[in-house]
Parts: sequence; structure tokens; C-alpha cells
Amino acid sequence: QDFVTRHLGKETFERIIDPFVSGVYAGDPQELAMRAALKKIYRLEGLGNFGPGLVSGAIERFQEIAQEKKDNPPDPAWPTYKAGELGSFRKGLQTLPNAVANYLGENKVKTSYTLETVEKTNEGQFKATFDTPDGKQTILAKSVCLTSPTRVTCKIAKDLIPAAARLEEVYSPPVASVTMAYKKEWFKSLPGGTKEEPLRGFGHLLPRTMGVRSLGTIWSSSLFPNRAPEGWELLLTYIGGARDRAIQDLSEEEIYEQVDKDNHQILLRDDAPEGIKLGCRVWGTAIPQYRKGHLEILEALEADEAKCPGFFLGGNYRTGVAFGDCVAFGITEAQRVVDFLATSTTASASEPAAAATSTTVAVS
Repeated sequence: QDFVTRHLGKETFERIIDPFVSGVYAGDPQELAMRAALKKIYRLEGLGNFGPGLVSGAIERFQEIAQEKKDNPPDPAWPTYKAGELGSFRKGLQTLPNAVANYLGENKVKTSYTLETVEKTNEGQFKATFDTPDGKQTILAKSVCLTSPTRVTCKIAKDLIPAAARLEEVYSPPVASVTMAYKKEWFKSLPGGTKEEPLRGFGHLLPRTMGVRSLGTIWSSSLFPNRAPEGWELLLTYIGGARDRAIQDLSEEEIYEQVDKDNHQILLRDDAPEGIKLGCRVWGTAIPQYRKGHLEILEALEADEAKCPGFFLGGNYRTGVAFGDCVAFGITEAQRVVDFLATSTTASASEPAAAATSTTVAVS
């Protein structure tokens, strides 16, 4: 809040940055650290040759982006898209993990396995113990990749990577995701909209000063094709967060009622009936908050991780919370694992007969 107000003023903070932080982090901008949560914007300060303001940094960054595109042109086989355009899979984001699972095969992908402990053997291997539908199972591996939430990672990893215990300090607030559908004829006349397409755009974020409880709504059927039947619009709303922790105390019906009320206030005509309830999921610990001191936790984690080669920690508490950031981190981390395995000389001659063996165990 201090950073944005100093550079861009109070109104910019209240009307742009505050709802953005609510939408991305479900967070409280007074608690988040600019250097950690919005590092790309933070970097603009002092970047460039026209003074310490953000405009100078933005001009310099545009030049950097142009050079990066020139140095790393996209593969001609990739689909073309406009800058800033969003994309997804026809059947949703589950398409990606499902494709990975199909590629690896059912013998390598296990669900309903709960990781209980990770230990280091005398031979330098990692022993991972799981609670499975068939009872306890132990797997020996040269490396382990752990991308679980902070509340799990701090318990599993702290014996081998002591700084992981500090992940307990990372707060993740409760957030509910609510999907509802409304007929197109029920919508108000909205900017850019028509009678046939009342919603044209990504969605909306809601400044806390408006007094609306929902954080924001994705206009799913406007953003992606085939998300709703003819004549209907599909909305995905997020509600709760660091400034509304009481959302976890509401019943599912109460959450639906609140979201429907907010949708009517922002998007729908006064006489529009209640929307169709399609899905409500409350995440008790949703999005890790990059609060002040977060980068110091990550620095300590990196230092201790280096002392335990072969044990790789990842997750949105470390990579950034955006889906794209997590995927990019995964690609980079996969290469680190490959490089480690290429140089690993871990012995495996004395493996216990009761334990399964693997090159790498990845747990998320």
C-alpha cells in the first residue's frame, strides 16, 4: 500500500491495486510485501534512465521485453495469440495433470497416497513412507520433489531441511470458489455488452471500498467458448480471503446466497431471479500470503536445501501464485532434478527387500 500510494496516489491504490491484490492473492495489501508479492512492479522503481519513478522503469521494461522476444522467438508450431490474451484447455485445467498421468502410466502415478515421512538412509538415498489404501508403503529414491502446501511441507521436510519449519509462518487464508449460471436476458446493460452478448471481457474485481463481499468474478462463458449452453452465462466468483476469514464459518447455502446477492448488485437486473447453483468449494488454506519477511524465509530455505542435495522443495509459496509461474518453475526444477541424477552416485546395493525403488519421488 505504501509503495503504490507513494508512486501513484491513494485513488489508484483503492481502485486498481487493492482489488487486484484481492483477486490474485485474496490478501490484505497492508500486510503483503511489495518486493515479494508484486516483484515485477517493484523492479520498475529505479529501472531506466529517466529518474526513480515507475514510468521510467516501464519504458525500460518494454524495451527489455522487445529484445527478449527477438532473442527467443516462439516455435512456429505453437498457436498464435495476441499479447495479453488468455488461454485454457477445452476441458479445463485438469487436462494438464490428466495428460501427465496418462503419459507416465498408472504404475508411476498414485492418488490417495499420503506422505508421512521422508528420511535419509545410510546409503544416501531417501526413504519416503506413505499411508496408502493398501497400508503402509515405503519407497527408496535418489531424489524427492515435494510440492505440497506449506502446512504439509513444514512437517515433512523440517528434519532434513530445518528452515522448512518456518513455512508454518506463511499464512494462507480461506477462500470459496462459487460457480453460478444466469440467463443472458437477466443481465443489466453493461459496458461493451449487447443483448446477445451481455458479458464481453475477462470479468471484474471489486474494490473493498464498494462494500461488496465477493472479491471478484471471472466471466467464464465470455472468456472461453463452450462453457455454457446457448442463452446462458457462466460466472465463477471468489469470496473470502485475508480480510474476510469468516467465510469459512458459513454454510454452503449461505455462501451461495451471498454470491448471488453480489452478482445481482453488480451485473443483474433488479427483477432477475436467483441464479443456478453449480458448484461451491471452500478452501480452508487457499493462497499463501507473501507478507513482510517472506523473502527471508525463502532465502533460509534455499540455504538449507543446498545442504541436502536431492531433496527439492517447490510450490506456490516459492514460485509465485499464478498458474503460469508454477508451470515455469516446474520446467526449471525438472532440469535441476535431471542434472542432479546425472551426477548422483548414490549406492543402491543394500535396499531393503520390502521397499519399492524409484529414481525420483514427486509428491504434490
